[in-house]
Amino acid sequence: MKRTPDKREKLKQKLLNKYRLVVLNEETFEEQMYFRLTRLNVMIISVLLISIFVVGTFLLIASTPLKEFMPGYSSTEMRAQTAENAFKLDSLSRAYNRSIRYLNSIQRVLVGDLKSDDLEESRIEFDSFQKKSKEIVSTSVDDSLLRAIVDQEDKYNLPGNSKNKVDFVLFPPAQGSLSQVYDPANKHYAVDIVLKENDPIKAVAEGTVIFSEWTSGTGHVIIIEHPYGLISAYKHNASLSKQQGDFVKPGEVIATAGNTGEFTTGWHLHFELWSDGYPMNPENFIDFSKK
Repeated sequence: MKRTPDKREKLKQKLLNKYRLVVLNEETFEEQMYFRLTRLNVMIISVLLISIFVVGTFLLIASTPLKEFMPGYSSTEMRAQTAENAFKLDSLSRAYNRSIRYLNSIQRVLVGDLKSDDLEESRIEFDSFQKKSKEIVSTSVDDSLLRAIVDQEDKYNLPGNSKNKVDFVLFPPAQGSLSQVYDPANKHYAVDIVLKENDPIKAVAEGTVIFSEWTSGTGHVIIIEHPYGLISAYKHNASLSKQQGDFVKPGEVIATAGNTGEFTTGWHLHFELWSDGYPMNPENFIDFSKK
């Protein structure tokens, strides 16, 4: 009895059946050439041709400027610009972080909440202080909240110092006689201006408030960062009218005179002026007796 072929055998037979592809002359019907093929051969050859076409197209686009015309593919110029912007952003981020750490250190110096090791580390990171010798000023008895960086006595902002960076007008923070002058020998890096209760305290120049809080030693304190690396500090205030982050204009009222804090000696303003982290004599720039 003859066995009936199943579906697999039929499919195999169809794939392996041989065919002849003949090329004839249309006019004479003369046979020019012929090919012996099977369905399986045709499928294999078709897959190979399609694969070669796809791979060739991919290589052509990937290795030539044609890829820039593909949707979603950025141009070489755009990628170069992106890389350059990423590099600049990283540099700006590093510079910004160094500046923030430095300003935070200066802020803590002015309010007396900084250890010598922290300040030294901040100075090493900040480029403008890398070439300066390092000496930390200890807390004074008269003002325990003041810590400063001192290099050499000739680097103080005394008359005749040609390294001052302040080249713009400074306004008096208040009008009154001085009960104590700038005295670096006794570690008093400020001037004390005698005032009446609630006299207005004004900003000496435009800038941004970087500190505006209460401290136990010097009461209400406000610190402003100005252009050219200048920082001004105002202590023992009765109240503050500006908050951290506020922008102030020259002569704008920022506080009222007070008698606050553990180290106060009466109604007065304890005023400090700093340039790049170094104390300066405010009298070299401001006439406190001017009416």
